[in-house]
Amino acid sequence: MTGTEPAVRIDTTRPHPARVYDWYLGGKDNYPVDEALGRQIMAIDTGAPRAARSNRWFMQRATRHLAGATGIRQFLDIGTGIPTEPNLHQIAQSFAPDARVVYVDNDPIVLAHAEALLRGTPEGVTEYVQADAREPGAILEQAARVLDFERPIALSLIALLHFVADEDGAYDLVDTLVEALAPGSCLVLSCMTADFEPENVRQGIERYSAGGVTLVARSHAEVGGFFRGLDLMEPGIVSVKDWRPDLARDESPLGDGPVSLYGAVGVKY
Repeated sequence: MTGTEPAVRIDTTRPHPARVYDWYLGGKDNYPVDEALGRQIMAIDTGAPRAARSNRWFMQRATRHLAGATGIRQFLDIGTGIPTEPNLHQIAQSFAPDARVVYVDNDPIVLAHAEALLRGTPEGVTEYVQADAREPGAILEQAARVLDFERPIALSLIALLHFVADEDGAYDLVDTLVEALAPGSCLVLSCMTADFEPENVRQGIERYSAGGVTLVARSHAEVGGFFRGLDLMEPGIVSVKDWRPDLARDESPLGDGPVSLYGAVGVKY
């Protein structure tokens, strides 16, 4: 792993969004407090697990496209979350065994499971950086030990920015990261919205807030602000379930309900 591994303690008395997300996905790396919040959200919105799975599949489709059709060989995934196979590096390295992947997260439970993120191909490189997304300079410095910022990089910010408020510099941190990327690089981003289900999302935000978690829902135009100066790949900014379904692999039917997450991929020229 990159850097010094800090001594960490996992707080199991308060829900954590990464563990709630893991519960929605059917994982085992969560605690009763996370399940309790997940069930409260589902009482408001039965589609929450559908959104979690749709978001995960969006990441997989985008990575598949960038590693396959676009030929990108370097990936920087910030806000990695608890490992759920297939992980990003497994998809990228299935197309290009020499692909280099850096995962970034500041969650102790992700650090505890980071070994699972590092099982890549012998030809490639996978590294884990323990860092906060609100410190993009530190992330770039550590990622540069593995990635060549003179060559294209796919920057993934999957279901991360709805935990960062505007006043905490959400747009500035994206600008800082994108500015460091070489031409030909891509930004892969998904973010919660209230455009489709305003009342359900509002109540969900209130439940998360009661658990001490900040959530921000952004409109289509506000999500578009993260792609300033980039060219959007087709089909643009859409619900994650509608982004390039032709690239789907092993996605089980989830029903016809809305998914309140926008997703898009932008290219830097």
